Amino acid sequence: MVFRKLPGVSASGMGLRLSQKFVFLLFLSGLITLCFGALFFLPDSVRLKRIFLSKTETQPVTVGSGSENDAREHLKRAGKEPEPPRGVTSAKRETSTKLKSLSRKPPVSLEATEERLAGDRAQEDLTLSRSRTESASERVTSSDRAAAGSDTFSYQKFTRCLLKPPLGRDGGKPSDPKTEERRVKVKEMMKFAWDNYKLYAWGKNELRPLTRNGHIGNMFGGLRGASIIDSLDTLYIMGLMEDYNDAKEWVQNSLDLNSNGEASLFEVNIRYVGGLLSAYYLTGEELYRSKAMELGEKLLPAFNTPTGIPRGVINLGSGTSWSWGWASAGSSILAEFGTLHLEFVHLSELSNNPIYTEKVMNIRKLLNKIEKPHGLYPNFLSPVSGNWVQHHVSIGGLGDSFYEYLIKSYLMSDKTDDGAKKMYYGALEAIEANLVQKSTGGLTYMAEWRGGILDHKMGHLACFSGGMIGIGADDGAPDKRQHYLDLAAEITHTCHESYTRSATKLGPEAFRFDAGAEATATRLSDRYYILRPEVIESYMYMWRLTHDPKYRDWGWEAVEALEEHCRVESGFSGIRDVYTVTVSHDNMQQSFFLSETLKYLYLLFSDDDLLPLEDWVFNTEAHPLPIIHKSCLQDEATEEKTVSN
Repeated sequence: MVFRKLPGVSASGMGLRLSQKFVFLLFLSGLITLCFGALFFLPDSVRLKRIFLSKTETQPVTVGSGSENDAREHLKRAGKEPEPPRGVTSAKRETSTKLKSLSRKPPVSLEATEERLAGDRAQEDLTLSRSRTESASERVTSSDRAAAGSDTFSYQKFTRCLLKPPLGRDGGKPSDPKTEERRVKVKEMMKFAWDNYKLYAWGKNELRPLTRNGHIGNMFGGLRGASIIDSLDTLYIMGLMEDYNDAKEWVQNSLDLNSNGEASLFEVNIRYVGGLLSAYYLTGEELYRSKAMELGEKLLPAFNTPTGIPRGVINLGSGTSWSWGWASAGSSILAEFGTLHLEFVHLSELSNNPIYTEKVMNIRKLLNKIEKPHGLYPNFLSPVSGNWVQHHVSIGGLGDSFYEYLIKSYLMSDKTDDGAKKMYYGALEAIEANLVQKSTGGLTYMAEWRGGILDHKMGHLACFSGGMIGIGADDGAPDKRQHYLDLAAEITHTCHESYTRSATKLGPEAFRFDAGAEATATRLSDRYYILRPEVIESYMYMWRLTHDPKYRDWGWEAVEALEEHCRVESGFSGIRDVYTVTVSHDNMQQSFFLSETLKYLYLLFSDDDLLPLEDWVFNTEAHPLPIIHKSCLQDEATEEKTVSN
């Protein structure tokens, strides 16, 4: 290269200047490099890194939180106040309610420390997640208003895709006069229970019929009106329209979701979210849909754990979540985090926001990944490590509705959710191999499993399993259909026996099959009955599947027992000992008595076209949710596009 000599500049001077420029440029480039490098070490450098790093680089993901229900209150029905998840004892619930035993500060442990650290790391993701959810919700709302896009949920399309009218040809009225007379009686019981709630406890969560006042409790995080939300669909299908309209007006004017208390994720989901979704699908009232969506969003922060398994308790105002104080090692409860799927899938359907379905599918993914002892699902799982905490397995409290939601998820998907189907029949096979037992008197029952040792006890909550196995009989291996129907009938028979062997003809909270006992409670703490629905639930399903008249007769026996022993001057009350005719009442009319017990009795004495099983599944609080006939909805959307073009 030839350097041309500049006029007036010597060769040596030019070389010096070039050398100085080179040093200056070298210094400047070094300074710039240091500045940009430092940005990556600043505390909040995540967003900057996302700008400069490849889009395909994997970022840390935070997942859900552990959900556990008061092992007593809601084992399935893990949540009926004095009761356990479908299987926690009511005595324990009552005690925990009085002592507010849902401690936020469990004993310090290594796992607890890890959990706190994980929670800190999750905070930013939680904020971003809520922000994304809000944005998605806003987009859906505007698209709804504009009626734009085939993905927007259309109530009209939904109703056109139902195979049958929800209320049947004549409200499900049976042609047989005797059955109609029984149905009218159940309707009168509902009217009596509702009128007294309205008179003495309006706006509170439940009625105390002896003292004639309302009960609020601490399961719903400051939410009110549990009996109102739980009764919406029952009042509607029974044709009690004046009462239904009163309930609707309360929801419109008085249901305040801006609470700031400690709520059970499980209970709020099955009662409030489930009740509002059901009311929307039955009536098309936008009020219920918007309330369900608002409340559903408030539950999402519970999933912000290292595994995505939600914790059992959430503050609906702040979004902070934690595990039940009584749950082993800060674990989540199978019946709680496993009883979200039906409602969350419908929240995604209505909002066109996949986040709800993603949350519950993540739970399923984790459960499929971890090892199951003998194919069984223990009741306690760490939301931090994703490992089982104890090897206690129960089809009653703490486990029950997890299995129920597997088969119902399959049915609700119009039998397209093969993952749920595989999990359900795999679990049922393990249950049959390890838990199903035959007593010396020939009664079939579901024992509990504690680290390989059987406890020959069956809870009232486990009596839902007769109906569950029955509705799943058609979709297992073809050669097992009759076997499953027989097993369902045997379990339902055993639960009926637990009723007939008591002085009141009502069943105890738990009954045993050892030391000479046959379907009877041997402990004083198991002798109570809190208006539970599970046995009647199985009667209803078995009637629809077999039309054997004995199931209606057994249901009528329960009606007579409820009238004689649980009806008091101002409502219905549970009793403390089913083995004595001189009953002592517990002064509580549970909201699930209105939602489940009376609804299942009404359906038992109605024609099958009232909420037909071809179109509806019932959540674990007996709120009917529609089967998603995807192919029909897609055809409707295609036709609409064709017409518009």
